[in-house]
Amino acid sequence: MKHNLVHQFKTLLFCTLLAAGVVSCNKKEEVTQDQASLENPQKKEAASPVGDVVGKLVVGYQGWFGASGDGSPFNSWRHWAATGTPGPGNQSFELYPDVREYLTTYQTSYANLGNGQPAKLFSSWTAQTVAKHFQWMQQYGIDCAAVQRFGGYLYSDNRDRDFRNSIMAKARNQAENYGRKFYVMYDISGWTNFQTEIKSDWTSSMQTHTASTAYAKQNGKPVVCIWGIGVSGRPGNVTSWTEVINWFKAQGCYVIVGTPRNWRSQTANLPAYNAANMISPWSVGTFNNLAGADTYSTLMQGDLAYCNSNNLDFQPVTFPGFAWSNWKPNTPRNEVPRLHGDFMWRQFYNIRNRGINSAYVAMFDEYDEATAIAKAAENSTMIPTNQYFLTLDADGVACSSDFYLRLTGDGAKMIKGQIALTATHPTSHQ
Repeated sequence: MKHNLVHQFKTLLFCTLLAAGVVSCNKKEEVTQDQASLENPQKKEAASPVGDVVGKLVVGYQGWFGASGDGSPFNSWRHWAATGTPGPGNQSFELYPDVREYLTTYQTSYANLGNGQPAKLFSSWTAQTVAKHFQWMQQYGIDCAAVQRFGGYLYSDNRDRDFRNSIMAKARNQAENYGRKFYVMYDISGWTNFQTEIKSDWTSSMQTHTASTAYAKQNGKPVVCIWGIGVSGRPGNVTSWTEVINWFKAQGCYVIVGTPRNWRSQTANLPAYNAANMISPWSVGTFNNLAGADTYSTLMQGDLAYCNSNNLDFQPVTFPGFAWSNWKPNTPRNEVPRLHGDFMWRQFYNIRNRGINSAYVAMFDEYDEATAIAKAAENSTMIPTNQYFLTLDADGVACSSDFYLRLTGDGAKMIKGQIALTATHPTSHQ
């Protein structure tokens, strides 16, 4: 009732001013919209219309796993272990993948799985691996993949550059084959001179992919993401970040920036954030339960209001859970529990409840830190008998290996308004 009286008073005041010729109609519409975005962000539309990232669900795609004998430039194990063949006590990943649908897998030094099958892992280099991943994206309603690119690797070892270039080409081919979209996502971690190197990499290697029918476009422009702007430990400052963002925009690109969770409080860095087209704050590991997800939703509301007021698009991040005890032995197992899908669904619910129709899922294939939504071991029968790995039944509920793919597909439908907003996920665990 109080809100209605205030609204009536504002309307009467506006009409009086309008009759007196004091305020223009256009200006008042802007004020009304800004006020609405603060009071009820669900009513505020995005700065851009629905395209290949706005109004869509995007997954981060690492594509960085290698294996001995895979024929890659390294032809050795990559990311499954720090050095040598992955085996008991020598691994750098937490969540064991379900490898039953891969045509080519590689033998590890672990004991057999609980079901008696040999303990094998996949390589991202194998073309069928990337094909299978994009087939899953199509099957489960994932719109787009942000294919990661790390400068610290590209410029320190030519083998890594060749590996990453090939993964990008494979992702392009399979995105075309399966009707998905993809774009280049630069992580600025580890670049020696990221201002120079990132531009060189784009013009010499990556820009050519924008000719693909599968390359993501937003507002008619090819999408590129620069992750790490304002993130602690990443190179650069507000001047260099702004210069790089504006350089990509001058190349005709639509620029997403990956920022820290508290980006709005970094007032010195706001010129760089404001130069972008879309803000995507990193939230992985910054909360670990449903209450934390709800607290973050309040912060997200402020992020949305700021973006609305500054003609920026907004792409919140959601993640299924997190742990890395095999890589960081002093950290807890199952550190951020998945809660058999409830944790991730609450994030989808909060995104849609705030009126946001875009989301970035971290990550598709990040088995290292147990944030992967791709198919994973359901229980102890699908992991080696002589090494701990996180399994999908860790919270006491049996989940099929594709449960998080299905959950993500349902989350995509909800944030896009294709199914009703619901606090309880409709996805069956089996």
